[in-house]
Amino acid sequence: MEAAALAVGFATALRRAGLATSPDRAARLAEALRFVPPDSRERLYWVCRVVCVSGREQLPLFEAVFSAVFDGLIDPAEYRGDRNAPPMAGSESHSAPPNAELRTRPAAPDTRPFGEVENSPKPYPPEPLHGRGDSDDRPAPERDAILMMASTDEQLHDMSFAELGPDEIAQMRFLVRQIVLCTPLRRSRRTSRSPNNRDRLDIRRTARAAQRTGGDAARLVYARRRPRPRRLVLLCDVSGSMEPFTRVFLSLLQGAVSGAEAEAFVFSTRLTRLTRQLAVRDPDQALARAAASASDWAGGTRLAESIRGFVDDFGRRGLARGAVVVVFSDGWAQDDPALVDAQMARLRRLAYRIVWVNPRKVARGYQPLVGGMAAALPYCDAFVSGHSYAAMAEVAAAIQADHTSARFNQRTR
Repeated sequence: MEAAALAVGFATALRRAGLATSPDRAARLAEALRFVPPDSRERLYWVCRVVCVSGREQLPLFEAVFSAVFDGLIDPAEYRGDRNAPPMAGSESHSAPPNAELRTRPAAPDTRPFGEVENSPKPYPPEPLHGRGDSDDRPAPERDAILMMASTDEQLHDMSFAELGPDEIAQMRFLVRQIVLCTPLRRSRRTSRSPNNRDRLDIRRTARAAQRTGGDAARLVYARRRPRPRRLVLLCDVSGSMEPFTRVFLSLLQGAVSGAEAEAFVFSTRLTRLTRQLAVRDPDQALARAAASASDWAGGTRLAESIRGFVDDFGRRGLARGAVVVVFSDGWAQDDPALVDAQMARLRRLAYRIVWVNPRKVARGYQPLVGGMAAALPYCDAFVSGHSYAAMAEVAAAIQADHTSARFNQRTR
């Protein structure tokens, strides 16, 4: 069986059994199987376990599905929708009989840390795969691969938000709220005294100081404009296609509202301002108030209409002028791409910098070919994924960058 077909079939079996497994993880499993040829049951078991298991609590379910799939009770071709595939060796049908039980071998008590390497004792002894004999002439890999298990915290940092369980989502929401988002500085209209004589001469303060010396300006006072952070505006897509990422992204919005005094909006079929709702300290209460305020939660996506509503009602009045605007969306919109292009051009003329966060970008071979995303991308200064906690560092760096792309340097802000 090819590595890709085996990985897809096994990942689908895990997902149907209740273990969160994304297509990205199936792709990583296929790549691992090509790197570590599964010439024995033991090797196949540890490759699948390293890639597909992220916590000890998932081990019983994983081992049950692994035994069912690779001990001949279930054919992975059935999970791929291939009903005409021949049965596996040692089995007479594609699926287990109704009264069959999942056969798992009892594992020895595991007292090792979660990060032990492959060389430690394994719960499964070496055993050839179905359909392979001792005379397999597959060339041996050039170098031995060492399989390691990352610690729970490190594994959580690299996991996609779409793969997190309920407990992991709660922990991730806490971590994301601690992220500090800083915008570039701009010069405000307010001034402060400066010791540098190359700054602007402050006529008012100089005249006031001259009153103490009989009208003689014995001391010149200089001033410079005070720097202040640019305004941060966050627009989060809460449509059905973004639902696996919405709860974590809203926690990021809540932290930005309280920490960076950001403006927060959500949109699906229409735009809703949530700055006041997310300003409370209790995260659960904030999410409940946000969900109650946005009646179109988990609906379709009207990207052009939502951006138009933001520009007309808030952007032109000052929220978007010179601000850093961050859009969290996969770009799957129902609008005409020409309308998305027109509204993004309006937003581009107001904003200092536009950052687009698309969690689908991390997928292997991704290209922004969807109409809404393809129309919006030319107006963005940064295009990042933000699909995991580790990827949030790229989002924070894109927000903090104090320069725009070369494409827009010649435009008048």
